[in-house]
Amino acid sequence: MQSGFYIILVAQFLSALADNALLFAAIALLAEMQAPNWHTPLLQQFFVISYILLAPFVGSIADAFPKGSVMFASNTIKVAGCVSMIFGLPPLYAYGIVGIGAAAYSPAKYGILTELLPSHLLVKANGWMEGSTVTAIIAGAIVGGKLASDNPHFAMYVITGLYVGAAIFNYFIPKMPIEHRLESKSIFYMMKDFWHAFISLWKDPLGQVSLAVTTLFWGAGATLRLVVLAWAALALNFNIEASTQLVATVAVGIAVGSIIASKYITLEESTKVLPAGILMGVLVIAMVFVTHWMAAAALLFLIGVLSGYFVVPLNALLQHQGHHLIGAGHSIAVQNFNEHIGILIMLGFYLLMVKAHMSMNFIIVAFGTFIILSMSIINKIYHKKTYAPR
Repeated sequence: MQSGFYIILVAQFLSALADNALLFAAIALLAEMQAPNWHTPLLQQFFVISYILLAPFVGSIADAFPKGSVMFASNTIKVAGCVSMIFGLPPLYAYGIVGIGAAAYSPAKYGILTELLPSHLLVKANGWMEGSTVTAIIAGAIVGGKLASDNPHFAMYVITGLYVGAAIFNYFIPKMPIEHRLESKSIFYMMKDFWHAFISLWKDPLGQVSLAVTTLFWGAGATLRLVVLAWAALALNFNIEASTQLVATVAVGIAVGSIIASKYITLEESTKVLPAGILMGVLVIAMVFVTHWMAAAALLFLIGVLSGYFVVPLNALLQHQGHHLIGAGHSIAVQNFNEHIGILIMLGFYLLMVKAHMSMNFIIVAFGTFIILSMSIINKIYHKKTYAPR
C-alpha cells in the first residue's frame, strides 16, 4: 500500500469517529429537550436527505477536483454543523448541515482508492477502509455514549475537534490527476450527467447486484442501529451508554467480517457472498428470543460478521465497475443516492411503526423478514449468472 493510502485511512477514521459520536450526542440532546421518540429516526433522515438531493452534483465535483481537497472542504462543512449545534441550532437542523458535508465527502473518500491503487488491491483496501470505519463506529458509539450521558454539550466540543483533526489529514492527501473534468458547470448539465451515470451503472449486470445489495445493507444497517438502541432499553433495561456499547458489538463483528472477506474473497468471487445476507436476516429475528446481555452481544456480533463479510467485496466490485464505466466519483455518488434512498425509506417505515406504538418484537420480526425476502430475491436473480469484472 502507498503511504498516501494510510493518510486517507487516518483521515477517514477521525471523520467517521466524529460522525458516529455526533449521532449519540445529538440523540442525547433530543432527550434533554424532551423531544418525542420518533424524532430519533427523523434525526437520521435529516442527515440522509443531503445524500439524495446532492447526489447529482457531488460525484461530478469529486471527479472534477483533487479528491483530497474535496474531503478537506467537506470536513469544514461538518465543523460548521457541529459549531451551529453548540450555539443552539436545533439538533435536527444542525445534523442536516453535517449531512451536507458527509454527502460531499463520500464520493471523494471511496473514489480516490481507484485512482491511488491497482484493481487487485481494491478488496484489500476496502477491507482496511471498512475496518477503519467500523473501528471508528465502535469508538464513536462508546465515546459518544459516554460523553453524551455525562454532558452532551461538552461532547460537541470534542467532536468538533475530531472533525478539525480529520481536515488536517485531508490536507496532506496526495493530489491525483483529474480524470473527468466538468464539461459544464450548469445545474442542468450535472443532473443530466448524473442520470447518465445512474442508468449506466444499473444497466451493468454486476453494477445491478452490487447496487441492490449495498442499498439493502446500508438501509438495514442504519435502521438496525436505532432498533438495537430501543430494544436494549426495553429487553435488557440498558441506559443509553450501555445501549451504545451493545451497538458497538455489531461494529466489531463487521470489522471481523471485513477482514475475513478481504483475505479470502477476490473481486471475481464477490457475488458468491450473497447467501450471508439471508442468514443475517434470520439472526435479526432471533433477537426477540434474547433476554440476557451476553447472548445479545454474541448474536449482534454474528450479525456484524455476516454484514462485513458480504458488503466489502460488493463495495469493491461496485467501485471497480463504476470506475471503468462512469468514473469513480460518479459511481460512488450513484451508490450513495441509492443507498440513502434505502435508508430514508427504511427509517421512514421504522418511524411510522414507532409513532403507531407497535411492539419492538413486531418491528424486529418485520425488519428481519424484509432482509430475508430481499436477499433471497437478489440471490435467486443472480445466483446462476456469472460475469467477470471489467
